[in-house]
Amino acid sequence: MTSSPKGVILAGGRGTRLAEETEAKPKPMVEIGDRPILWHIMKLYAARGFTEFALALGYKGHLIKRYFLDEVHLTGDLTIETAKGQVSSRRSAEENWTIHLRDTGEETSTGGRVKRLAPLLRSGTFLLTYGDGVSDVPIDKVLAFHRSHGCLATITAVRPPARFGGVVFE
Repeated sequence: MTSSPKGVILAGGRGTRLAEETEAKPKPMVEIGDRPILWHIMKLYAARGFTEFALALGYKGHLIKRYFLDEVHLTGDLTIETAKGQVSSRRSAEENWTIHLRDTGEETSTGGRVKRLAPLLRSGTFLLTYGDGVSDVPIDKVLAFHRSHGCLATITAVRPPARFGGVVFE
């Protein structure tokens, strides 16, 4: 039996090309509409059956943690019992996700971030993207290709402008 794959999102970089936005928040938290880029990526994965995510945090990672905590605790109805100091929330979950938020260091490289997630990833296949990796890649088809070819790794890429580097295709 094949285990369910995880979505791995590298969410630790400084986002220097979006300096006006990323001075106060990490790039994955820059909003598209009324939701952060990170949420949109996770929704794309969830639409393909992914419900478990590992996020490699770094720069201002506490703001990503705060976002998900607030989503869980502040969305929906609250009951506050002041005399008991108790708060309970009631909501219908919009998403049914398990999210592992791991601090991987502010200065850690891409490979280092993945290595620090290794204990979460040993049990099966995972798909990895950057925290600004919103795309229309058919990840279910990529995963099927990967599995049918017995690959160690499969990569999808775009040809970015040369100033950002690139992947050499043969």
